[in-house]
Amino acid sequence: MTDVSVHHADPADRPTLERLWSLFRHDMSAFSGVLPNPDGTFRSDRLHAAFTQADWAPYLLTSGEFPVGLALVRGLTGPTRVLSSFFVVHGVRRTGIGLCAVRQVAAQYPGPWEVAFQEGNIAAVGFWRRVATEVAGEAWTEERRPVPGRPDLPPDTWISFTAPAEVQD
Repeated sequence: MTDVSVHHADPADRPTLERLWSLFRHDMSAFSGVLPNPDGTFRSDRLHAAFTQADWAPYLLTSGEFPVGLALVRGLTGPTRVLSSFFVVHGVRRTGIGLCAVRQVAAQYPGPWEVAFQEGNIAAVGFWRRVATEVAGEAWTEERRPVPGRPDLPPDTWISFTAPAEVQD
């Protein structure tokens, strides 16, 4: 199943992205140890930036009429785009939707890209290496970098690749 549509989110999509964001942050709490705020929400500064900062872009992933994920991109005005946050709901994982969505997002901004993940997130390790290979062939790199402001966490793994101008299927 690779029936996914990726569109630049607008203010009408924000409530849907906020709900997906909560699911995403819940998933990531298994690797970061971050707890929800006292009101049950998670910190959402990246989601806010995606809707308010010119250097960011929010994307809603859908399959038919159903929201299935989100992608937040930063660094639009710099030399390298960063896939700051990426999430696909559990019900459609391992169907090809995630790979298809990343390829669509990256094709909108050809050139250098980076994405970070945690080595402890075994599913992410395989996914992001597969994405890099699908998008850039063997021309990608991987390095570990400390998490800014979080010396208590293990370093993130960063993958760098260059996205071509067109999606190749």
